[in-house]
Amino acid sequence: MPKLSDTQAILLTHAAQNDTASLYPLPQTLRRGGGITRAIAALVSAGYVEERETQEPGAVHRTDAEVRYGIFATASGLAAIGIVDGEQSDAPQPSPEPAVAAPRVTKASTVVALLSQPAGATLPELITATGWLPHTTRAALTCLRKRGHIIVRYSRDGATCYRIGAAAAAA
Repeated sequence: MPKLSDTQAILLTHAAQNDTASLYPLPQTLRRGGGITRAIAALVSAGYVEERETQEPGAVHRTDAEVRYGIFATASGLAAIGIVDGEQSDAPQPSPEPAVAAPRVTKASTVVALLSQPAGATLPELITATGWLPHTTRAALTCLRKRGHIIVRYSRDGATCYRIGAAAAAA
């Protein structure tokens, strides 16, 4: 079931109660100027209501020369509030399947993954992987130390490398 604002739901319900499915005249429960124009515009853009010609004086939304236009609920608009083929649907709306949470990849988890590799990572490699500034990357290493990780510093091809020690990787 699509997410509708309260105003949109009231407008569609009101239209469903009219024989012509017209939004006009507006329901008395809505305050004038309470976002009705925005709600109608959102319903039009979603395809839940449409503007078309009308001859009924109470259903007129706007007039262009001699032609009068009204706003009317569409079949998809009625379906959005649970009305199918003009009748209220008794069947419960299917609840969406809960999304399976993908493992969250954060910059901090990227740093831990790079440091967990046997070869470790250099500061420029960590900076490139995270997009952090050098001082932020060094601060992340400090935070890992404070959390109990053993950060081993060594030299590889003349560059300083960092990796998480074996004792911390098991913990």
